[in-house]
Amino acid sequence: MPDVRMLCDLEYVPGGHERNKLDLYLPKQTDKKDLKIDKLPLIIWVHGGAWMAGNKNNCPARRFLRKGYAVASINYRLSQHATFPAQIEDCKAAVRRLRANSEKYNLDSKRFGVWGSSAGGHLVALLGTTGDVKDFDKGENLDTSSRVQAVCDYFGPTDFIKISNFPSNIRHDAPDSPESKLIGGPVQQNKEACQRANPITYVTKDDPPFLIVHGDKDLTVPHNQSQLLCEALTKAGVQVKFHTVEGGGHGGFNSPKVDKIVDDFFDKHLKSRKSTNTGLASLYPGDEGIEHDPRILFVDDFETGTPEEIGARWGSISKKENFKLSDCLHAGSPGTQSIHISKNGHLFTHTKGVDTMYARFYVKFHERTGYVHHFV
Repeated sequence: MPDVRMLCDLEYVPGGHERNKLDLYLPKQTDKKDLKIDKLPLIIWVHGGAWMAGNKNNCPARRFLRKGYAVASINYRLSQHATFPAQIEDCKAAVRRLRANSEKYNLDSKRFGVWGSSAGGHLVALLGTTGDVKDFDKGENLDTSSRVQAVCDYFGPTDFIKISNFPSNIRHDAPDSPESKLIGGPVQQNKEACQRANPITYVTKDDPPFLIVHGDKDLTVPHNQSQLLCEALTKAGVQVKFHTVEGGGHGGFNSPKVDKIVDDFFDKHLKSRKSTNTGLASLYPGDEGIEHDPRILFVDDFETGTPEEIGARWGSISKKENFKLSDCLHAGSPGTQSIHISKNGHLFTHTKGVDTMYARFYVKFHERTGYVHHFV
């Protein structure tokens, strides 16, 4: 790829194991000498290989470089080097290292996605469900989060204890199975270690969105492993899309249809916020902290009521007749006029007497206090 800057074998654990290295791919136009360039969302690829083989060289995520993403591909310690949790500790160390150097590489630290297959699918699922599990954060950059914002899990194991309950060409409970080697002993004799290694153990409602892809004829990692994870995520209220590849085995089902599903997933969760190069909102990824900027005209906090009441107040705001100028101002507003949204009498965007205003609107939902809306 001639338009890509490749940084190979970057150490993410300085002085660590020989496997603690990653490759980083950056579109050349992201050179920070050009100050108008937006920060890049990042997709991190985690390879498969039964936790015993594989490497970072074959990275299917590189196709996202053409879509304006940065891409990283990581190696991690295999089970012959160290048993679990070494593998997830390495993955988290790589995430922290990249995030800690986000300014250096012009990465958007709030838009990190992960994608992996088989054993790599297991590890990216763990990254998704253990965002706040500090036990797996070891080494350097511990003041930097290892949380990710989107997870694409290709047919990864999710519950080692139940994996033998379904047809497979692998004896997963055997002492020499990939799972047994990973945890350091036979699966059914080490259930506590299995629970610790299972992504499903850590599912909570604040986990990032998941895309799970699995073939229904997979005889290596049974399709049910993804069903179990999907059910747990759904029950917790996590946004999840589960795509079953009919007739698909253990991978090898790349197709334009599946590629589009993956593309749409990452675009939705990592690129959906349209940023501007010079606007105020671009300084606050995810709008975090924007309410404290002295240039903000107005911020209003209030309780929303039920979803039905919220919908009734909003009405339709896509038509011209739903807007009108008003002299009615909310207490504390610095404006001299407002734009009134019909059916929503207490929501206004405030001006300072100007005849043109560019506004960015962002809604944050909260279980008890409703939402905060920001106008820029």
